[in-house]
Amino acid sequence: MMRFLKRNFLWLFYFVFVLIVILNHDGEHPIISEGPYPLGKYLIWGVYLSFLSYSLYCSTHENFFSTLKKLYPLHWARQIGLDLYLGLTLSMGVIFLNEGSILLVLLWLIPVLIYANLAILLYVALNYDSILSHFL
Repeated sequence: MMRFLKRNFLWLFYFVFVLIVILNHDGEHPIISEGPYPLGKYLIWGVYLSFLSYSLYCSTHENFFSTLKKLYPLHWARQIGLDLYLGLTLSMGVIFLNEGSILLVLLWLIPVLIYANLAILLYVALNYDSILSHFL
């Protein structure tokens, strides 16, 4: 049991994070969109669930840190990593735009830094109508 917990600590932390976020979400309905483009919310949820499923699949076949260690010496791997985190920085800006609170941005920062698009996609899925309202 201890080996399982150690090996899957980041996933356990992620699912606790997801549970806390969903239980404390007091904005729009988490699944049903009441905005002008409701299909988009379902598509975001579909992308999120697909990406989560594939990430879980990958983690059962390869250790993330071992793979990262092999890829890091490659220049393109570092470029892709920089590109990812630049995009995440922009996504954090969208969270600030939507929430208007630096505190909430800071609360999302650690999960975003660790889980990247798994955290961002969850945020967008939960807050789709609210985010969209800033642009319409």
